[in-house]
Amino acid sequence: MSLHDQVEILLVEDNANDAELAMRSLQKGGMANTLLWVKDGEEALEYLFRTGAYADRGEGSPRLVFLDLKMPRLDGAQVLAQIKGDARTRRIPVVIMTSSQEERDMARTYDLGANSYIVKPLDFGAMVDVVRQAGFYWLAINQQPQVL
Repeated sequence: MSLHDQVEILLVEDNANDAELAMRSLQKGGMANTLLWVKDGEEALEYLFRTGAYADRGEGSPRLVFLDLKMPRLDGAQVLAQIKGDARTRRIPVVIMTSSQEERDMARTYDLGANSYIVKPLDFGAMVDVVRQAGFYWLAINQQPQVL
């Protein structure tokens, strides 16, 4: 995928195994044609706000962001706050996908504007199903206004 292609799903995940599993799940559901994987929060913000390596990318925003919470450099909550705090990106649905079952993490991300909170299942098959169902819901079933 080139930097100029329109991305429908932005996957923000620092763990390569979890990212591979999520991408395979979305492929099985027919939703990975326009998926971009970035490895940390800083890269996600560069993509979303067209800075750094993504300064020359074309117009448009992803239709969905899958966002891990526990990442180096900028954690998922910091990324979420910037996404939801900017008029250009606040309408993009953000699905938190994390191993954290902590009530405070869930409450904090919903307070920051998360659209959904998913605890990553430890079982491979369950993880495939959860990611595929979440992608299908947000891209095929849910109705949303255009991103500004």
